[in-house]
Amino acid sequence: MPLKRAVTSRNYPLAGATPETYLRAMEPDSPPHPKLPLTEILYFVFLRLVAASCFWFGLQYWAMLTGYTLSGHARFDMLNLPWRVAGTGLAVVFPVAALGLWLGVSWGAVIWVIGAGAQIAMYKVWPNIFGSNTLVPVVHCIVATVYILFQVAFWLDARQNDERARIDSP
Repeated sequence: MPLKRAVTSRNYPLAGATPETYLRAMEPDSPPHPKLPLTEILYFVFLRLVAASCFWFGLQYWAMLTGYTLSGHARFDMLNLPWRVAGTGLAVVFPVAALGLWLGVSWGAVIWVIGAGAQIAMYKVWPNIFGSNTLVPVVHCIVATVYILFQVAFWLDARQNDERARIDSP
């Protein structure tokens, strides 16, 4: 640690220190920000990954609707009514969910549930209209399960902290 200059009575007349007294640089006794638990770090990484996938879904729907993909055969004006409704809705819902999940706000998960529910309904309830796709509903169910497990872990941690606070209280 570098030593500071001597405090003398000339510099600080009320200090009353001798010239031999040196002050050490002040060391922080605690970090400026509390360290996040591993569960919260993993949760934010998980939310960011889901946000990136939602943004990708949104880009795919926009590319489909504008004719950029599928050789232009799935442009908005060439789609039937159910695909128009689903495509435009999901092209808006998924980027909004991506923003909310990336920021870590609660409405991001709610918007994701709306988009995931719509896609699950598209591919499992109405496969004769939208076709059959088993991968997308399975991935949405896995993401929902992991999200619920994180919420349960946070609830258990909060409950344990509440018990610890009650036990330690006088």
